[in-house]
Parts: sequence; C-alpha cells; structure tokens
Amino acid sequence: MVDTRTGAGAPTPVPLPSDARKLAPGTPAYRRAITALFAAGVAVFLLLYVTQGLLPEISGELRITPAEASLTVSATTAAIAIALLPLSALSEKYGRTRVMTASVFSASVVGLALPFVTDTGTFVALRALQGVALAGLPATAMAYLAEEVSPAAVSSAIGLYLAGNSIGGMSSRFVAGLVAQWSNWRVSLGVLGGIALLCAVVFRLTVPKAANFRPARVNPGAVARTVRGHLRNPLLLRLYFLGALFMVVFGAVFTVLGYRLSAPPFGLPEGVIGAFFLIYLVGTVTSTYIGRLAERFGRRTALYGGMVLASAGVLVTIADSVVAIVAGLVLVTAGFFTGHVIASSSVSSNAATGRAQASAVYLTIYYIGNSVGGTLAAAAYHRAGWTGVVVVCLASMGAAALIAVRRI
Repeated sequence: MVDTRTGAGAPTPVPLPSDARKLAPGTPAYRRAITALFAAGVAVFLLLYVTQGLLPEISGELRITPAEASLTVSATTAAIAIALLPLSALSEKYGRTRVMTASVFSASVVGLALPFVTDTGTFVALRALQGVALAGLPATAMAYLAEEVSPAAVSSAIGLYLAGNSIGGMSSRFVAGLVAQWSNWRVSLGVLGGIALLCAVVFRLTVPKAANFRPARVNPGAVARTVRGHLRNPLLLRLYFLGALFMVVFGAVFTVLGYRLSAPPFGLPEGVIGAFFLIYLVGTVTSTYIGRLAERFGRRTALYGGMVLASAGVLVTIADSVVAIVAGLVLVTAGFFTGHVIASSSVSSNAATGRAQASAVYLTIYYIGNSVGGTLAAAAYHRAGWTGVVVVCLASMGAAALIAVRRI
C-alpha cells in the first residue's frame, strides 16, 4: 500500500508509515507532542488577537474609527490567510517542526517590537507581517498531528491543540485588558510578546522529532493542482465554508465587544472588559470533548448543535444586561468551537492527498471569514449598534445551516 500525501505534488509514492511508529495516547512522546502543540497554539493566539481587547484604547490614542482600528486584527488574519498555502508547501520540503519553530519565534520577535510603533500605517503593516510569520504554525500543525499521532487519537489531539488556541485567545484579551488598566495598551503588547516568546521556547524544547514525515520537492504547479483538487471536492468545500461562517460569528462578536462594554449603559474599564474573555475557557472545554461527542452522535448533528448554540447566544446578547451578555458569550463560544473542531478535524480525515494543503485551504478560508466578520461587524456596529452585529451573525449561521443540509 502506498501514500501519495506529499501535498507538494511529488509523483513518487511514499510507503505508508507503520502505525507502530505513530504516537499513542498515554505515551511520553504523545504527551510531549501535545504539550508542544498546546504551547505553540497559546503563543500564536496570544499574538493573533493581541490588539482585539485593546481596540477602544487604540482608537482613542490614534484617533481612528472602530472600523479602522479593527484593521489591526483584520490585517493579521488576512496575512495569515495569504501565507498559509506557501508555508504549508515549504513544510513539505523542510519539515513541519522546522516551519513551526520559525513561525512562533519570528512572530514573537515582531510582537516585542509593536509597543514602540507610533504611526498607524506602520503598526498595521507590522501586524500584517506578524500574520505572515504566524501562518507557519496553523499551516502545518494539524498535518503534523495527522501524520504523527495514531489515527484513533487524531480528533482528540487536534481538539487539545485547539484548546491551546482558545487559552491563547482568552489570555490575549484578558491579560491585555488587565495590564492596560494599570498602565497602557503599549505595555500590554510588550507583556504578551514576552509570554509568547516563552511559549515558543517550551514548544522547541518539547516537540518530538517527526518520525513519519517524508520530504518532497516543492513544485508550485503541483501545489496549485493539489489545491484545485481540494476546492473541487464538494465535501471539503462545504467544510471550508462552514469553518469560515462559524468564524464570522466569533470574530464579529469579540471584535466589537470592547466597544459595547466601554460605552453607555455599561462604561466598564479595560480590566473588567478583559475578564469577559475568560469565557474562552468554554472553548477549551468544548474543544477537548467535542470530538468524542461527534463520534457518538455524528458530525452533522454536532454541527447543527453548534449553530443553534451560536445563534441563541447572539440573540441573548441583545439585552442590555451584563448577565445576559455573559450567558450569550458562553453559548456563542461553545457553538463556535463545536463547529471549528468538527470542520477542521473532518478536513484532515477526508483529505486523501495533500493533507497539509487541505488544512491550509481550510484555514485560509477560515481566516478570511475572521477578517470579514471583524471588519463587517465593526462597520455594522458603527452604523446600527449591536443590532447590526446580531444581523451579521444570524445571517452567517443561516448560510451555514443551508450548507450542512448536504452530506458532511
């Protein structure tokens, strides 16, 4: 039996790795792999959303609108979307761990430079550059797990990796708000850059050497053919758009949240607003268990459950009540991570060839959804208040429900 999953279009078949060489749950190597990817996931999402919880302060100091300030998030996610495919191709030649290491360290260095930038254009440009650097991890992490972890444990391993993403995303907003309340948003950026660098060191010290990776010659034409093949696969295409639509909702709600909570009738300070992002812990718990629930009840049922949770959560947040907003955010977060875990793990499982590129295409469309959701919601909030954000979110979940009607 042979494996043609080079992802770079190499014509020479590669022998399938023996399952005996794959990492099994409970073994020291498996624990090291999970620890490494968890730490890297924390670092990436610390840096990816480092400005999201600080947008009102950035708007005030730089004298820009919410939509303009949201570019400090959207520029990063858009850059990730652009860089994912090239970096996934490079990982086919140079190795998953090498690309992931370069990604987390270079992004951390850029993060440490951000507090010293005073020009808005330069700040957004550096955030875009940071997005290119960050792309190396999501472009390769799920392919690494699919290759190195035993097949029965891949969904759980990806769920744990995504749990690290949620911890990073939560810590980014919470720590940023807390530090900003006692100092300023620039100090917050420096603190988070330092934490990300420590996570990068943990990743490098713990990640096991890839045992099942086979390098392949990078052929741009072959990569393009592989990507076209994925985009012509109806099942993969549906999964790609499902992930993006869930991300539109999540990006919309959390990008605009700070503006709503800092304005009347709430008027909350940065530290208190940052505490709302502790709700990301819901995503951590959801990510670790949703794979098992999907195996029991089916992927489509789990996806519909995520849509219902996210939609209900958005509707609950309409009330001008802190309790209602907290409850709504819990539901939105649980719904988002349900959809994301199911869609992303299904892509890895259903891509017969070019797994790295399959995951990269998923994440490219996913991050485009994030950029569109954040910027569109900021503009909608500027024009119609929180009601505009709710409309954007419900329209996205309605589109997702129509897509999920087909086989998933």
